[in-house]
Amino acid sequence: MQIETLPLISPIPGQQHALKLWRFGNAGARPRVYLQAALHADEIPGMLTLTLLRERLAEMEAEGHICGEILLLPVANPVGLAQQHLGLAQGRFDAGSGLNFNRNYPDLGPGLLARLQGLPSQGEAIDTATVREQMQALLGESCPKTELESLQHTLFALACVSDVVLDLHCDSEAELHLYVHSEQLDEATALAGFMGAAATLHATEQGGNSFDDCCTRPWWWLRQHYPQLPMACFAATVELRGQLDVSLEQATGDAAHLLDYLVWRGAVTGEAQPPAAPAMPTPLQGVSVSCAPHGGIVSYCHPVGSPVEAGTRLGWVIDPLSGQRSELCAEASGIYYARVLQRFVPAGLELCFVAGETPLRSGRLLAL
Repeated sequence: MQIETLPLISPIPGQQHALKLWRFGNAGARPRVYLQAALHADEIPGMLTLTLLRERLAEMEAEGHICGEILLLPVANPVGLAQQHLGLAQGRFDAGSGLNFNRNYPDLGPGLLARLQGLPSQGEAIDTATVREQMQALLGESCPKTELESLQHTLFALACVSDVVLDLHCDSEAELHLYVHSEQLDEATALAGFMGAAATLHATEQGGNSFDDCCTRPWWWLRQHYPQLPMACFAATVELRGQLDVSLEQATGDAAHLLDYLVWRGAVTGEAQPPAAPAMPTPLQGVSVSCAPHGGIVSYCHPVGSPVEAGTRLGWVIDPLSGQRSELCAEASGIYYARVLQRFVPAGLELCFVAGETPLRSGRLLAL
């Protein structure tokens, strides 16, 4: 096991954050697996899960069971973690720029294509190793100027040349669910089986240049020009339930399930087969959203994680001044997988999310 400290750009004199990276296995070994947690720094379940997984990996390495290379960052965003205001964590957006820490990662596809087309060898000579070399060269040309840019550049450079990228987040109040690429549903279904995901949401492009999306997108882009190339990076966002779902019991189970997945993927020795996934993948475009019809108090009445039919009552919104009480109903049939944690909301706020099979939306599919 190697522990590395990766300093970020100092935003002001006297202040500097750094990432702490754990490496297991042998440098350059395949498969290379990258796991990070708390990119949204106020989403804590993954941080605890990777802390416990780190302990298990240290034991496995001491016994000679790591056969790939595993990179692990339990705290992927020390910048956001330091944003504590009046006792409340503000870890989703960078306080200086207002930008989401999980948006605006580089779209390497066009630049990679130009570099590959400029190589002396073409066509069948373009392979996975060549693409990864060009990825590193392309990222090496960028020059971060701010603390946020240096954070995103450092994380992305570590991840994008990996075989597997798992970005651990959590939702507001939810069952465990995944975001994956539409061309990788077999592996996504396996991961869903290991993790017990209530929903697996897939798209070819999620919108907003999220971390996992930008790890897979270059391969999707290049395959349109070099069909022999595989989708050589499986990347997924793993939403570990809700913000309050932080417990040693759950994190121990999640760490064990991730370790089973690493065994199945060939990064750790042993035998593991994925259980049946609780639900088959559904399009991210098929997520229906129920919004607050007016401001007021939210009272939910239907459990998250259950299947619902269109029109099922999920709760009420009550105006405490007028007494108006309005039903909050499912807009479509599917798995009711997430809802907003806050219980006093403004009009129009997105409150309940149902994963359905029929595409309903287009364009940018992720929230800001």
